[in-house]
Amino acid sequence: MKKIALHWQILIGMLLGVIAGIIMASIDGGKEIIQDWIKPFGKIFINLLKLIAVPLILASLIKGVSDLKDISKLSKMGGRTIAIYIMTTVIAVSIGLVLVNIIKPGNSITESTRIEMVENYSGDTAKYKEDAQKQRDSGPLQALEDLVPENIFSAASDNKNMLQVIFFAIFFGIGLILIPEEKGKTVKDFFDGFNEVILKMIDIIMLAAPYGVFALLAALVVESPSVDLFKALAWYAITVVLGLLLMIVVYNTFVAVFVKKSPSFFMKGISPAQLLAFSTSSSAATLPVTMERVTEHLGVEEEVSSFVLPIGATINMDGTSLYQAVAAVFIAQAFGMDLSLGTQLGIIVTATLASIGSAAVPGAGMVMLVIVLAQAGIPEAGLALIFAVDRPLDMCRTVVNVTGDATVSMMVAKSVGKLGEPDVKDWDDNYHHKQKN
Repeated sequence: MKKIALHWQILIGMLLGVIAGIIMASIDGGKEIIQDWIKPFGKIFINLLKLIAVPLILASLIKGVSDLKDISKLSKMGGRTIAIYIMTTVIAVSIGLVLVNIIKPGNSITESTRIEMVENYSGDTAKYKEDAQKQRDSGPLQALEDLVPENIFSAASDNKNMLQVIFFAIFFGIGLILIPEEKGKTVKDFFDGFNEVILKMIDIIMLAAPYGVFALLAALVVESPSVDLFKALAWYAITVVLGLLLMIVVYNTFVAVFVKKSPSFFMKGISPAQLLAFSTSSSAATLPVTMERVTEHLGVEEEVSSFVLPIGATINMDGTSLYQAVAAVFIAQAFGMDLSLGTQLGIIVTATLASIGSAAVPGAGMVMLVIVLAQAGIPEAGLALIFAVDRPLDMCRTVVNVTGDATVSMMVAKSVGKLGEPDVKDWDDNYHHKQKN
């Protein structure tokens, strides 16, 4: 009997998790059972993915950069990667602003609902405001200063320092290119082998993916706020989701026009990574799977995917920036504010820069949203208005973040002649990494 493909296993796990959460939420003590005995397995699964995130980036980026063998190729690829990432982010923010001004979801929020939600989530609001204040107090070149680690081991010990790890990996790879090939061969062979070991670890971890997402979704359902709050924010959620769907359309258009591949080819290839991104809400946690799908199933050569995707997981947050634009205007509408065109253009700039500095972990977009609100003069207490639906929307926007990374990797690969046929022809495989001869 043919085994069920991994992406179907993940989808089944998600559906069963939702059903289990609904059932247990209606049983006395059911919420505690999920929290104590089911949710920890979801956390373990995410921790396993985070465990290999830094080793994966170090191994794949050093291997990818050193494989270029020519420093000019690195600058060419890097320039195109950053340019396309910025372009897609601006498009995402613009789509969000257009939709939120047309639909006007904030007008459906009543005064009583706003007061209730501000009271319920005031503690969380204060926490995010405190984190954002630290970022606002930093100097104009703080982001550049933070890019260079003073200790690579310290940087590698925290997944929030992914940009510092990427900087070191690229710097190290450049060093390998610049020394004589025979002297760097031993080091390069080590990282080539190290990279293969990490990929095999991904295969092993992914065997637990259906069970991990089951636990994550079951916990999410039993911990959700009341249904009345979700109803009050329905139009806001619809606006965000509609914008995210439009971004998926944009990505498929780019793939069809610039890469000359069909949308069905692209979506089938990246779907397991999208499902995992949906369940984990973390681009960083999904990165190992994204790299596997893009390389093995979409035909992007490893020297491109290992360079473009780790950078994208850190600085390319199209879904997050779109959500920030919608959320900022939605909160303003809920408070009866009328934002000028200049203010909304400022939101585009701020949201774009904020998405670059946003960590690829669940909830990071909320911290950056405080900065967007402050720039636009919108009351930061309005953050409490969106806490109720932020987690499910975080799941949706992470799907867009991951899809955008995959799209850009294909575009860059096509532009530098590094896009071939996928190694895996069967879309219903069980997600086993193909060994290379």
